[in-house]
Amino acid sequence: MALECREITFDKLPFTLCEVDIEADDLRLFLNDKDGDRFGHFSSINAALSDKGQQLGFAMNAGMYHDDRSPVGHYIENGKEQMRVIPNAGPGNFGMLPNGVLCIQSDSVRVIETLEYNEDRPECRYATQSGPMLVIDGKLHPRFLVDSTSRYIRNGVGTTEDGKKAVFAISDRSVTFHEFGRLFRDELKLPNALFLDGNVSRIHAPSLDRSDRGWYLGPIVGVVEPKN
Repeated sequence: MALECREITFDKLPFTLCEVDIEADDLRLFLNDKDGDRFGHFSSINAALSDKGQQLGFAMNAGMYHDDRSPVGHYIENGKEQMRVIPNAGPGNFGMLPNGVLCIQSDSVRVIETLEYNEDRPECRYATQSGPMLVIDGKLHPRFLVDSTSRYIRNGVGTTEDGKKAVFAISDRSVTFHEFGRLFRDELKLPNALFLDGNVSRIHAPSLDRSDRGWYLGPIVGVVEPKN
């Protein structure tokens, strides 16, 4: 296990980060249990993993969802596509193009802009689409405003250039898109990063003695490890 979670301050704002090494950590997406019901909570996934002698070393909500908690955008779990790619602009944060896809492979994890993803169609074992992109090839999303008044608890993910590491982050105070994007670009130095959601954002980080509670979630991303 290479998973590392920590708390940091960037530009006087507090954040919690979990860094995943794709070659050492078992990173997965979760939506439905064996009966086809939505997991909804970190505790429900832990209960299912417990029967296999496993547990979550880290978890976070992983993309926007409808009222029935089905994914708004593209979703692949264990190699099976459950929702197609949505390439066009639309209402809300998800449709604020460019948006992107988190693609998890056995030896690589990447945030890829949606149109590029749709053209190349990499073979992802797990994938979740969300939006907007926070950082695109080292640049902030063009619609982010320095003086924005829209502030929420937000969470997202960025990946390294070589595709070996992913850094998941949640703000511990309400932040703007501009502030959140700069965390990934300026502090973490990640070339591509994707917004996962806001307001409903939660993290499970047992190494920090933290597991947020709240409303039922849709897709969840997490690292699976042997149970203590």
